Amino acid sequence: MKNKAQKYVLSIDQGTTSSRAILFNENGKSVVESQMETSLIYPQSGWVEQNPLEIWETVYEVVKEVVLSPKIDYHDIVALGITNQRETTILWDKTTGEPVYNAIIWQSRQSQYICDDLVENGYDGLIKSKTGLIINPYFSATKIKWIFENVQGVKEKALKGDILFGTVDTYLIWKLTDGKKHVTDFTNASRTMLFNIHTLEWDIELLELFGIPISIMPEVVYSSGYVCEASALQIIEEDLILPITSIVGDQQASLFGQACFGKGDVKNTYGTGCFMLMNTKDKIVDSKNGLLTTIAWGIDGKIEYALEGSVFVAGSAVQWLRDSLKMIKKSSEVEDYSSRVEGSDGVYVVPAFVGLGTPYWDNDARGAVFGLTRGTKKEHFINATVESIAYQTKDVMEVMKKESGIAINCIGVDGGASVNNYLLQFQADILNCKIRRSGCLETTALGAAYMAGLAVGVWEGLDEIRKLNDTDQIFMRRMSLDESNRKYEGWKKAVAATRLFK
Repeated sequence: MKNKAQKYVLSIDQGTTSSRAILFNENGKSVVESQMETSLIYPQSGWVEQNPLEIWETVYEVVKEVVLSPKIDYHDIVALGITNQRETTILWDKTTGEPVYNAIIWQSRQSQYICDDLVENGYDGLIKSKTGLIINPYFSATKIKWIFENVQGVKEKALKGDILFGTVDTYLIWKLTDGKKHVTDFTNASRTMLFNIHTLEWDIELLELFGIPISIMPEVVYSSGYVCEASALQIIEEDLILPITSIVGDQQASLFGQACFGKGDVKNTYGTGCFMLMNTKDKIVDSKNGLLTTIAWGIDGKIEYALEGSVFVAGSAVQWLRDSLKMIKKSSEVEDYSSRVEGSDGVYVVPAFVGLGTPYWDNDARGAVFGLTRGTKKEHFINATVESIAYQTKDVMEVMKKESGIAINCIGVDGGASVNNYLLQFQADILNCKIRRSGCLETTALGAAYMAGLAVGVWEGLDEIRKLNDTDQIFMRRMSLDESNRKYEGWKKAVAATRLFK
């Protein structure tokens, strides 16, 4: 009797510094993967941009490499899921498909003056009540307005219906469908500062406030379910027919990939930035202390919500050590340096390169270093930089516990920096909490794959997915509470001093 053919799900994970394509089997295991770095553009201090065409080209190339892998038969790929860096803003010509400007990355602060004006005019309450977000250049709305104000002719063309807006998922689907589909999902829409998370529609009042015509906005669909065919991939092989069956923002995809399906379940992803999300199910929690209320996902006609804390600089602080300071040659060397000395010897690095996120939301803060002595070694400096990621996570978790009223005893972690045992042990020490490192560090791509597979019956439901969720390692607190508290008090003093220097 012939064996049943293996079913595969392809996941596109388009991040800030790279594009990945990963093929998962029915057991949720990676079978083939490909990755290409993407370059960032820094036109001015605090600005971060990318070339949209490079984003598309890298995605196309990694997908091509995966589907043509000799390890698999591409006819066995039954679905395609897309997950992406959120908030990043792209506007393009509806007719030619050409971008009108660079993609403005989520980290970019060039629309700060627009945010300042909105706050000064008292719009923060209105925007937060509708979107769950605070006024910040992080989100897409002020980036769109900035392009309208600074790129000649774009606003006029938009008003005539000749321009389209999208976050990265929308732009990729436009390209994957040869310009036939202009769509996003609830998770990405909820990060634009233009989407009403109560009515689940683009908010007309907010669109008018920003001077944005609704004609440029994409259709909003559920995170899991049939969207369209990726017809552009037939250039690779004529009979390569892949249905796109999931779209989901990267942090929500990670929450799903970690199987955080229960109320109060928490994950933390250590990527370019660091993002902690708590599933609040059908409850919209209105944060008073700097957390964001966001849509976790939309599946089977239901919307679930999450609380989110955002750290702008995490893994990118290690890249700073490598690329700017030349302290290391490869990011993977960090843990080796950490083993050569004990801790950071009282040094604190506050990596506020693009401001501070939760709970401070201080856009004017800039990076600082404290506690240097003649005895400070490179290894201490490296450890202090790694520890800054854990301290920022502690800032977020303290607020999350307070706002949700839920005790956090365990956090699932993933992302590139989570391979660092020094970081995760220090994280467990500072949080006084169990840290569970996922068996799959690419849980963002896995989450998108799970959602795509659910839509076509690869997996029957959440219980089946939960059983596939495995653990690589558990980290428990070793440090005394007194020492942990003392170190964290030092961090808070360093942040306070950083914010004074402007």
